[in-house]
Amino acid sequence: MMLHPLINYINDARKRGLSSKQITQTLTGAGWLIHDMMDIIVDHIQAPEEISSEDIITIRNASKSYWPKIKALDDVSLSVKRGSITALLGPNGAGKTTLVRLMATLLVPDSGSVTVAGSDVTRDAQQLRSIIGLAGQSVALDETLTGRENLEMIARLYHFSPQVSSARTDELLFQLELQDASDRPVKTYSGGMRRRLDLAASIIAKPAVLFLDEPTTGLDPHGRFMLWQIIRELVEQGTTVLLTTQYMEEADQLAHYIFVIDHGRVIAQGSPDELKQQVGGDADEEISLDDVFMKLTGHTALIHE
Repeated sequence: MMLHPLINYINDARKRGLSSKQITQTLTGAGWLIHDMMDIIVDHIQAPEEISSEDIITIRNASKSYWPKIKALDDVSLSVKRGSITALLGPNGAGKTTLVRLMATLLVPDSGSVTVAGSDVTRDAQQLRSIIGLAGQSVALDETLTGRENLEMIARLYHFSPQVSSARTDELLFQLELQDASDRPVKTYSGGMRRRLDLAASIIAKPAVLFLDEPTTGLDPHGRFMLWQIIRELVEQGTTVLLTTQYMEEADQLAHYIFVIDHGRVIAQGSPDELKQQVGGDADEEISLDDVFMKLTGHTALIHE
């Protein structure tokens, strides 16, 4: 096999934010080379200098309005570090979902710019969709198909071979404890089961960037804990995760960095500990993220255990 097109592919994949492990898995699944040989090739092709930046998402002065002149986002600027878990917190209607949909190429900003993995979400939307995953508030599944059929169909859309599609589907069904229901139509699934299957669909291609919009809504405590573990494992493998959540405990446990959004603007940012310090009272007072949220937005705390 000629290495020149392979090198070009690897360099392009790096520019789009994929880690060496993700590139290896993609090429091996496509049947280019055996896994051990591919590991060696990918690791020895150096990443170009221009993608050495830590930021994988950059938003500059982005605004978005809905008819009739409802301003969902107002001059938002932020950046997300590669390989991090970043949380968006804010009351209902703050603009969190609109921001996620911009980053996931589902909306176009009225002004400003949104860049993910070095690509503009407006100009390069088609290219970006091959390396990002999204689990939104509404479950996007074909209810007439079985759980297995849904996942295998999505895997084939990513051009996985039938063998790789089947293996990856089995892996995710087991990981999300859906194997016993895998051959049942999705219309027979409970709400929590549908959420888990939707999550599986969003990560089937091991995306470079994963967007999760309130992913644990409708899950019981066991289901939420299971999701937390999966998110941590994805990040260890090189995926960057950005999530919105209404669970304070979730943001505190998972997020390396948090942006607090209200009325379409970023009003505070920092690690969970930094945010607690920013709004801290007396030295002996223990501050929680519930307190942070209340003091910054004036709203009562979001959902917590």
